Amino acid sequence: MIADELQRAVSQIFILSFIPFVWWLIWRIRTNESKISFFKWVGLKKPIVTDKKKFIILIILTLLLAASMSLVLDPNLPDDIQLANSRFSGQGINAIIPAIIFSFFATALPEEVLFRGFLGKQLSKFFGFMVGNSIQAILFGILHGAALFSVLGKAIPLLVIGYTGVLGWLMGYINEKANGSILPSWCIHGVSNLYAAVIIMIELF
Repeated sequence: MIADELQRAVSQIFILSFIPFVWWLIWRIRTNESKISFFKWVGLKKPIVTDKKKFIILIILTLLLAASMSLVLDPNLPDDIQLANSRFSGQGINAIIPAIIFSFFATALPEEVLFRGFLGKQLSKFFGFMVGNSIQAILFGILHGAALFSVLGKAIPLLVIGYTGVLGWLMGYINEKANGSILPSWCIHGVSNLYAAVIIMIELF
């Protein structure tokens, strides 16, 4: 299972980073900004925070909101619904390492690079932060909920889109307060995914 998750992580990072990487190459050629690496360009850099107390509080509140999503949604999902982390169902603590790889590297990292590191930053350049961050958050929500409409009707998919959309907006806002670093949102995203995976692993619901 560890090898499978590592392979999936590499594949996801490559797929979701491809367009941002090509865009960065074009930007680099057009602007002659050869000193700015792709990693720094998407926000894989050290966070710089001015008000650390408020920053930490905002992160904690975002994590609590993410945790509440699992508590609200999981008990209402039919048993036959397969989510991305359903493969950990009933695996217990033995699946913790694969779950960590899945949570932080197969999902959180590539999605943060695409949505907060690329779309959020580029859209903000064109439309300003509030609009750009809102657009990436809506797209982030749609990505997580749209596929559920065909099997779950309207209520739950709309709830998923709303929840993940708000979380996407908050993570974009948190990154903005960290001088554009996506490391804070990567950590939040990874911890949230791991929490959801652990709930499935121990079959809490």
